[in-house]
Amino acid sequence: MLRFMKNKILIPLLVLGALAAFFSFRYTNDDSTTDDRKKLVLETVMKAINQGHFSPRPVDDSLSANIYKKALEIDYDKRLFTQQDIDQLKPYQYKIDDEINQGSLEFFDKMNEMFVKRLDNAEGYYKEILDKPFSFNTDEQIEMSGEKIAYAADENALKDRWRKYLKYRTLAKYVDLKNDQQKKKENKDSANAKFKTDAELEADARVAVRKSMDYYFKRMHKLKDDERFALFINNITNSEDPHTDYLPPVDKARFDEAMSGTFFGIGAQLRDEEGKVKIVAIIPGSPSWKQGQLKAGDEITKVGQGAAEPVDVQGYDIDDVVKLIRGKKGTEVRLTVKKVNGATQVIPIIRGEVLLEEVFAKSAIIQSKEGPVGYIYLPEFYSDFQHIDGRRCSEDVALEVIKLKKAGVKGIILDLRYNGGGSLNDVVDMTGQFIDQGPVVQVKTNKSAPVTLGDNQAGMLYDGPMVVMVNQSSASASEIMAAALQDYKRAVIVGTTTFGKGTVQQLKSLDDYLNWSNKLGLASNSHSSSSEPIGSIKMTIQKFYRVNGGSTQLKGVTPDIQLPNPYEMIDMGERREASALKWDEIPAAPYTPASNMKTADLVALSNKRVAANPTFKLIQENAARIKKQQEDNTYSLSETGYRKELEEANATSKKLEELEKKATPLAIVNPKEDLAKINMDSTNINKNNEWLKALKKDIYLSETVNIVNDMVHMNMKVNMGTGMK
Repeated sequence: MLRFMKNKILIPLLVLGALAAFFSFRYTNDDSTTDDRKKLVLETVMKAINQGHFSPRPVDDSLSANIYKKALEIDYDKRLFTQQDIDQLKPYQYKIDDEINQGSLEFFDKMNEMFVKRLDNAEGYYKEILDKPFSFNTDEQIEMSGEKIAYAADENALKDRWRKYLKYRTLAKYVDLKNDQQKKKENKDSANAKFKTDAELEADARVAVRKSMDYYFKRMHKLKDDERFALFINNITNSEDPHTDYLPPVDKARFDEAMSGTFFGIGAQLRDEEGKVKIVAIIPGSPSWKQGQLKAGDEITKVGQGAAEPVDVQGYDIDDVVKLIRGKKGTEVRLTVKKVNGATQVIPIIRGEVLLEEVFAKSAIIQSKEGPVGYIYLPEFYSDFQHIDGRRCSEDVALEVIKLKKAGVKGIILDLRYNGGGSLNDVVDMTGQFIDQGPVVQVKTNKSAPVTLGDNQAGMLYDGPMVVMVNQSSASASEIMAAALQDYKRAVIVGTTTFGKGTVQQLKSLDDYLNWSNKLGLASNSHSSSSEPIGSIKMTIQKFYRVNGGSTQLKGVTPDIQLPNPYEMIDMGERREASALKWDEIPAAPYTPASNMKTADLVALSNKRVAANPTFKLIQENAARIKKQQEDNTYSLSETGYRKELEEANATSKKLEELEKKATPLAIVNPKEDLAKINMDSTNINKNNEWLKALKKDIYLSETVNIVNDMVHMNMKVNMGTGMK
């Protein structure tokens, strides 16, 4: 997923119907992007930020330094640029602001030219280095943190850095191959098997690393000039705040797909296998599934648009093959495939809507000592902004709640772990299902009074015991919901402190903005409606605040009950971003708590169980090891040293696996309403089995079920909400 998908919350743009036109645009990825077009993008982006951003930063030396630092992150590992290169770029550190004001792209052009040159040099390095065997007996080390190493002094030093990196990669593969062979030797049927020498295994390891590097450089060379320019524009937008992004037209289309959970295609999952594009699985209910001829294991060799001459895609990057396969609903794509038995077949498929079921809400029923407990998994707050009748997470969650109520659950767990956010309207509607009338979130635009968004409908869809699971990756809309239910004392929040993203983004068409500016005579460059589109901007326009007045920005939501986390000693989330907006607070909105629930007894009971649980104790110990590993990224390049480090790193994982085997798994079943859909296809059955299997051994979910049982045992009830929605 592209960077613009990180921890988001958006305001639907149904009123801007013109954005739908982006679906028909094609964005070329060749080197034909002109300087005039680049300058137009830069100028329009900066004007849009200046006029629409919640808190636009002054275009000064401070902003310039931030952009300069972010731009150099294209070589984060410091394996491309030398110190000599940086010395040439250093004079621009405090001049990029002047270039922005002047419409100049001198810094970008110079760095871009340097990047292409250094990429070619590095490609030569790895091929030469991997031609010769490595010795894994020398006492040598490598520092893997780009933040802790200086740029290589010159090309000789840079080449030696590549040598160490490739040696480390080869050593890791060599040890894997050697371990695999040792396991075969220990097999009873290995008497007649042929085994390789260490030298042969080392050679095989270098071949594997070379293939990986070939693919890496193929991808890097595919990054064309206009794409690198888009990255540079994002260096600028991300210096305003981490969530303001520039989206070229192709990225806008991908963004819409990700937010809606739908796209128009054939519904086949693809994988690159050594340059061959193969079918991994067919999505049940999709056009491919309905057509019936395309099967897992088939290799796609050609893609044709209807009766047109097909394109030979052998050797193509998988992203390019996907672009050829997807298209307008109702159109035909013809795939030439090589079947598993070697036969060749042309398969015509009519494109249609494909639903990415993985992003949609789903539920399960956990059998516990106090009775059945409902579980709802929500990976993101999705909403199909492009279609009025498109899927919305608030409606889907309501349906799951109804299923669970019919099953007679004693409590409901809403899992928002790793949920990075999404639609603001949907989080307000969804929260309203669990509270009576009242505010849910306060939203403030710069220099204006806050606006309160809330639930105006009396009653609750569900008023029983409720727990919300969160972790450090729960962000934005997830934080709004967790915070509101916490402030209302409506649910117990369990897990770890959340990400800390308390800002609202809106997606705006730069072309619409530019055409509007042209009509008013505000734009310095002409841009006709027939020109190639320049893209969109996802811009931070507001901050949101809890009903108690505090912001979740930077601080996030602190759970009522905190559980051990492997990353609890590492500073994560919004706090790590230098350009993040600051925390503040505003007056509280008038609201009435849904109960007088006190969590002290729940915390004490949970803490007692956690302290007695060897798995949680091991997780806490692992947190200290991860912290130490973050501070020390030096690794041995000898086989003996590498194996020792590997054993230390794997020790905790092995112990966790052993404890997991001894633990009693949760008893989990699907709601009966879901069984027909699950059983319609073997792919669905396998996916569901894997999902339930993971839930059954989830120690965090297990403890959360205990917390729900405590709530049931304590007879915790909501004291308001007489009507039902």
